[in-house]
Amino acid sequence: MVGIVIVSHSSKLAEGAAELARMMSAEDAPIAAAGGLEDGSMGTSFDKICAAVDSVYSEDGVAILMDMGSAVMTAEMVIEAMEDRHIVLLDGPLAEGAVVAAVEAKLGSSLEVIARRVEEARSVRKLKN
Repeated sequence: MVGIVIVSHSSKLAEGAAELARMMSAEDAPIAAAGGLEDGSMGTSFDKICAAVDSVYSEDGVAILMDMGSAVMTAEMVIEAMEDRHIVLLDGPLAEGAVVAAVEAKLGSSLEVIARRVEEARSVRKLKN
């Protein structure tokens, strides 16, 4: 099953998105949060992201969702450092993307399908006008 890593500058945001995704996937999908720095302050940590990838990695790969800015850059550095692994960055909304990724992972979808579904989540309207 594809593993999911949620990267945010805020540990609370990463944990919250992971909690929501776990609930929606009946706690079946392997999900890890990598938010904030080691001292609890805001930021992104290469080591925390690497540890999160290690904790959910399987032959099916890992999907990483990021909030913005340096979270994206740090996740890209992790992919470069782990070039022997199948890891993909997902370009979509953090909360909705985490839920979509978790549900798709639970269904056994491939990393490529999960990436497409998360990108599609960008265009889903919350309000009908």
